[in-house]
Amino acid sequence: YVPVKGDHVIGIVTAKSGDIFKVDVGGSEPASLSYLAFEGATKRNRPNVQVGDLIYGQFVVANKDMEPEMVCIDSCGRACGMGVIGQDGLLFKVTLGLIRRLLAPDCEILQEVGKLYPLEIVFGMNGRIWVKAKTIQQTLILANILEACEHMTADQRKQIFSRLAES
Repeated sequence: YVPVKGDHVIGIVTAKSGDIFKVDVGGSEPASLSYLAFEGATKRNRPNVQVGDLIYGQFVVANKDMEPEMVCIDSCGRACGMGVIGQDGLLFKVTLGLIRRLLAPDCEILQEVGKLYPLEIVFGMNGRIWVKAKTIQQTLILANILEACEHMTADQRKQIFSRLAES
């Protein structure tokens, strides 16, 4: 993955040094994330971020000559769903092409998945998906479906979704 300014990505906090977190986003080098780049963060009120936490953020600096920089707020200082992702859930990797297909406005796959189980899902443009359903079994089923969708035709998908809806 090559970081692109404005991309929303899922990263893993790998180190904490002073005021900066190092975040693995799957690129050639880790991105830096300031503790002030969270909603409501001040010098006194620091966000509770630990090494190993999953972060959903956006690149503000991304070019080949500089280390990528992330924030977890939009231009108005609001989180808008960004920040530390919940503890339970499953993180897995898919191809960048599948991510783009799933994020397309007319994506049938997400509509079908949403009918199966209540779920939380986060897509990173770096090819990472975090998903959480009510049970671990449902979470694994959803992850397997999303991974398999890349190589299925529309008819094959319909068959699988109808079989799952029956069970």
